[in-house]
Amino acid sequence: MNRASHTAAIAVTLFLPLVMASSTVVVAADEPPDTSIDGLQLKKSKNLDLVCVKPGATLAAYTKVWIDPVEVAFSKDWKPPREFNEDDREKIRTGLAEEFQKVFTKELQEKGSYQIVSSAGPDVLRVTAGIVDLYITAPDVSQKTAGNVKSYVISAGSMTLVSELRDSETGAILARVADRKSGRQSGPVQWATSGSNAAAARSAMGQWARVLREALDGAKSP
Repeated sequence: MNRASHTAAIAVTLFLPLVMASSTVVVAADEPPDTSIDGLQLKKSKNLDLVCVKPGATLAAYTKVWIDPVEVAFSKDWKPPREFNEDDREKIRTGLAEEFQKVFTKELQEKGSYQIVSSAGPDVLRVTAGIVDLYITAPDVSQKTAGNVKSYVISAGSMTLVSELRDSETGAILARVADRKSGRQSGPVQWATSGSNAAAARSAMGQWARVLREALDGAKSP
């Protein structure tokens, strides 16, 4: 599935109540509707593939952010090496979820002065996110096999963020977003390691965190 059709497919999922990453349903569609079944309106964005917002909603009142644990789901098309087992998959899921928390916490606290909390409040924005369609082009298996195993790739892979922003006290949905990030698609091949894969993932998550921080900042601007 190419980027355009993939994005349209995610659009349909966004117009249902947020589906957790472990059970995301992907349905093909030519064009997403302008309004979701729960009243969110599709908005154009320069930074994200899809943005749906509640009419009249604002982030101006929020000075704290509650980030739910992130669920991670692999792409059905991903074919891991034979050496990989369920423990390895779980290690990747756990590591990516922990990195998500670190990246968002650093961006929001250090660059935006937003406090990260784990309970509801009148000034708390709740973020529920899932990383879906995770596709790792060359997972590092050098520590699991004998010999010097090297994987040369052009792209580090791809993953899609599906996220929902809510008022923490009422649970009211303020926005849903979806965005797909892919690794470098051109240039010389590189040796993929666990370190290079992690760096690519951090870069993608850093962009998502910056979009959220700038949205919060912008809501408070005159």
